[in-house]
Amino acid sequence: MERVIHTPPGGPPQGSGPNSEIYGIMGEGNIFKMMSDFYKELEKSEIRRLFPSNMDEASKKSAAFFVTILGGPPLYSERYGPPRMRARHLPFEIDERARQVWLSCFEKTLEGADVKYQFPPQHLEGFKDFLKSFSAWMVNKA
Repeated sequence: MERVIHTPPGGPPQGSGPNSEIYGIMGEGNIFKMMSDFYKELEKSEIRRLFPSNMDEASKKSAAFFVTILGGPPLYSERYGPPRMRARHLPFEIDERARQVWLSCFEKTLEGADVKYQFPPQHLEGFKDFLKSFSAWMVNKA
C-alpha cells in the first residue's frame, strides 16, 4: 500500500525565523553544544527510532542548520546542500505525537539555556514559537 503524505493545513511556517542576533550572542560553539544536548534527550525518547544510528553526527548536521537560522554563516548549505527540511524529513513517518515528543525534548534542553549556552533570554520565547511552527511543518502522517 502506498503511503499517503499528510500536508499540515497551516502550510509552511509563516513570518520570520528566530531573531538573527541569537548567533552573535551565543556563538557557534554554544549552538553545537545545545544541539548535542538536545540529541542526548532525543536518544532517550520514544522517537529515537526516527534518527540515524550515529546521533553525534546527526546533532552536528542539525547544529549546522541552527547556526544558519540563528544568524550565523550558511554552514548547512555549505556542507549538505539546500536545507529543504520538509523534503529531507519525508522518508520518516512523523505524526503529531512524534512532534510533541520532539518539542518536549527541546523544551528540556532549553531549561537554563541562558546559563548553559548563553541563549539570550529576551529571544527564548520567539525561538520556541519558531520551533512550534517549524515542527508542525515536518508532520507528514495524519
